Amino acid sequence: MKRTALTALGLLTAASMALAHGDVAPQPVDTDALPEVGEDWLEENPYRGQGPEVWQAAVDIGSSGYNQNCARCHGLGAVSGGLAPDLRYLEANEDGDMWFVERFQTGYTQNGITKMPAFGELLGQKAAWAIRTYIETRPDDGELDDYSARLGEIRDQLAAMATGGEGDRDALVTELQGIADKIETASGAPLADSVAYRAAHLISGDTPNYQGAAEALTIGLSAAH
Repeated sequence: MKRTALTALGLLTAASMALAHGDVAPQPVDTDALPEVGEDWLEENPYRGQGPEVWQAAVDIGSSGYNQNCARCHGLGAVSGGLAPDLRYLEANEDGDMWFVERFQTGYTQNGITKMPAFGELLGQKAAWAIRTYIETRPDDGELDDYSARLGEIRDQLAAMATGGEGDRDALVTELQGIADKIETASGAPLADSVAYRAAHLISGDTPNYQGAAEALTIGLSAAH
């Protein structure tokens, strides 16, 4: 069952967040590959509807930015361990966006202790929306369960292909994309940045990265369990 942005807000207000990271210096995020968004802070994610290339760039940059600045408290892959709210469940709409960007700008303090730094001036708006794009495209819990066995087989095949083994790349891309299309996000966003999607992306194009796709599947399947 998907939770609303208001539920996530309530969780954040109530959470004790024992791992305060106010003493951790925010790490810069390289956003040069993203379109400019202006100086005034927006209320809705500008990268959500600008086409697949911008979306992919935002997800990739947001993933890096999230893992450097947010994962310590909010969990790897945005899957919370319970100390901080699970941001995957912020709805992918203006309400969720407004809550996210306000907290990103101003941070969070509890009983005089900084639990979350104010990232706004330090990282900027482009980084904020890139991280937001990454978070809202995370799969819901259990979405890989029905496909994990087959994805494990594909992982092994890709690993073999990385060392010169035979395989039908086009067929694997089609199968992975078919699985990816069935994976739902926790936020309600239309496309999940699932390991199936990432693996398909890595082996598409002129220079297929079979080893990278196999490693992505290994990490993703491990995290799912």
